[in-house]
Amino acid sequence: MGNMMTIGIAGGTGSGKTTITRKILREFGQDVSVIYHDNYYKAHDDMPYEERAKLNYDHPDAFDTALMVRQLNALRRGKAVQCPVYDYTVHNRSKKTVTVRPARVLVIEGILIFQSKALRDLMDIKIYVDTDADVRILRRIVRDVRDRGRSLESIVSQYLTTVKPMHEQFVEPSKRYADIIIPEGGHNPVALEMLMERIRAHMAQSEGSSPSSPAEKA
Repeated sequence: MGNMMTIGIAGGTGSGKTTITRKILREFGQDVSVIYHDNYYKAHDDMPYEERAKLNYDHPDAFDTALMVRQLNALRRGKAVQCPVYDYTVHNRSKKTVTVRPARVLVIEGILIFQSKALRDLMDIKIYVDTDADVRILRRIVRDVRDRGRSLESIVSQYLTTVKPMHEQFVEPSKRYADIIIPEGGHNPVALEMLMERIRAHMAQSEGSSPSSPAEKA
């Protein structure tokens, strides 16, 4: 894996995965690249919008995980990749891509990233963010109304018909593959600081252990 540390962050919808990812980005900036499993939803150009809206987006088969694995392997070899972009407003893959460059720390984020052995095998640290279901659904409602223009009825209906059963069938059981389980995600300062310290140690090591770095920030 060279000097790249790969961190997988999984957990149910609204668990706080992105809060942890943002904190890692804030702390380590240019040394971090992030790749989101959500961007690898399969393209469905052959389907009308009404059909795409009915698809189960919480099942492992909804993702083009094989493409993600290929792109992660390219990043590990030091090559930049063109990551797909998913457009939630049309329920389809966008025509745009985003360039993701190799970095000393690569964060992989998604609800189902531990479900795939091929993906798990590419991770140095696997973190599962464990947050109560009621907190997660409330966060999801706020996010989907605000960012995705969804109605409350459609969010609740989707949650009950696919999100909750898929969480119980696939997401929650994948917790057993985690190295670290963080209750309450980004609101757990002790666990977060331990993770940051682990990344700082990796940075110092990959720099050839610069003597000033570990003591700078406790």
